[in-house]
Amino acid sequence: MQDKTITFDKFARWVAGILLAMAILYVLNYLSAVLLPFFVAWLLAYLIHPIVAFVQYRLHVPGRVLAIIVTLVFLIAVIGGIAYLIIPPMVEQFEKLGSLVAQYLHEKTHINNFPLAIRQWIEANSANIQDFFNQREVKKALSDTMPKLFSVIGQTADVIISVVASLITLLYLFFILLDYEKLAAGFIKIFPPKSRPFWQELIADVERELNSYIRGQSLVALCIGILFCIGFTIIGFPMAIGMGILIGILSLIPYVHGLALIPMVFLSLLKAADTGQNFWVILASAVGVFVVVQLITDMILTPKIMGKAMGLNPAVLLLSLSVWGALLGFIGLIIALPLTTLIIAYYQRYVTKETATGHGTPSATQDGAEGQDAN
Repeated sequence: MQDKTITFDKFARWVAGILLAMAILYVLNYLSAVLLPFFVAWLLAYLIHPIVAFVQYRLHVPGRVLAIIVTLVFLIAVIGGIAYLIIPPMVEQFEKLGSLVAQYLHEKTHINNFPLAIRQWIEANSANIQDFFNQREVKKALSDTMPKLFSVIGQTADVIISVVASLITLLYLFFILLDYEKLAAGFIKIFPPKSRPFWQELIADVERELNSYIRGQSLVALCIGILFCIGFTIIGFPMAIGMGILIGILSLIPYVHGLALIPMVFLSLLKAADTGQNFWVILASAVGVFVVVQLITDMILTPKIMGKAMGLNPAVLLLSLSVWGALLGFIGLIIALPLTTLIIAYYQRYVTKETATGHGTPSATQDGAEGQDAN
């Protein structure tokens, strides 16, 4: 075979493509606040559409609108049921902790009404408190703290705005689901007719990889949640079912369920204070369950379920989340998975000449081309 030469025209197209990609990233970053509800809605529509299609065509619910409403009501009921299993028990544990702290303070100080005692102490020491706040160091500390306080207030306003944006997201979600097939089929028409076969093959590869990853990771998360429910129930850990469900949800993103160690420490402390058992023994038993489930996940679940068929290794996923999150902020986290699968699918099909389903096996067309060259 003759080596392919890089012509000026090809080089110019490459440069133009790189500049176009940089311009698109800049526009996405600049308009992230506006585009975020749409991207979230499209991602949710991608995940929910199979359920809507099942409700409409398999359960014979008349009309797409009614099928969407039935699906959304079902999903809201499921989410509400999960929240009911997690939030009320957690609130109950906080209330129990508050009563235990109050009881401990009463036994140590013999004070019945803490708010009244605090108010009386402030009135008795008002002059000393005023002198304290007039000190130069305290004033400097307050001047440094106030901007952070306003930052927190600004973040609270952002949360309120995000709630309003969530309503917009629901509207986007409804209308995208209403014509999902037409929108998905019409997306390819934004490209010139000459390049549409290229994008059709690439999008098919991306969709196959995304479907495989989402199904595999969801099954892994389900198994992890069940194992934690069983393990915590065996050792008598507080909120065994709720904690198992919470960890299973966190496991939808690989290794994020390690954050569950924080509430595990809190619940261990609460159980020790309530029952009089040794805190370290309770925490060690919970960590032991965590370690056992993690070993089962890494040695059995992930290799068997994800396997060689998955296009994204968990380490690659975490790297992609970090990179796209740093480039585009929260919107980058939303589109990190499809963008990463798009890049990998392009690299496999057009650079290494591997099929998306083969994962390392040269494509038939490539084999044929090599055979012709050999002849």
